[in-house]
Amino acid sequence: MINKILGYKINNNTHEKSFATVKYNAQKNGKALYALRTFKEGDVVTPFFAQEVFCEPNYLTLQLDAHRHITLLPEGLAFTNHSCAPNIFFDTTSMHVIALKPIETGDELTFFYPSTEWDMAQTFKCQCGAKNCLHRISGAKFIDPKILNGYRLTDFIQSRIKKKNAG
Repeated sequence: MINKILGYKINNNTHEKSFATVKYNAQKNGKALYALRTFKEGDVVTPFFAQEVFCEPNYLTLQLDAHRHITLLPEGLAFTNHSCAPNIFFDTTSMHVIALKPIETGDELTFFYPSTEWDMAQTFKCQCGAKNCLHRISGAKFIDPKILNGYRLTDFIQSRIKKKNAG
């Protein structure tokens, strides 16, 4: 079992506050990110930063705008799995991970990939098990805007939806 603790610095880098750990999830046959403490809806789980910036998406990037796709710091955020019923959101304007609902210690941290991705580098069959599961995930570009209205979306994705609806 992998058990790597992730953390971020607060108060002028004098205190460290761990928010999550990466563990092997046997049910999903892969690594996943789990909360090390509780969060209320709206809490900032952690700030995030760009480790590298790319012009094209890949399976490890998060989309900031039409031409910028980043790998994440803290690096462990790369193990945040998709769910059609997510509990966190990557706010690419403020560069914060936000709790979408109450999160308990030990809960897996998941986000809705199309909330940040317009056209993903790799589509996949979703097996999240949520009542509202979309079953095939390939980016917001391919999802009915009425469905997307039920999700918190980045400013970039919202602007793309408006542009698509206007055109």
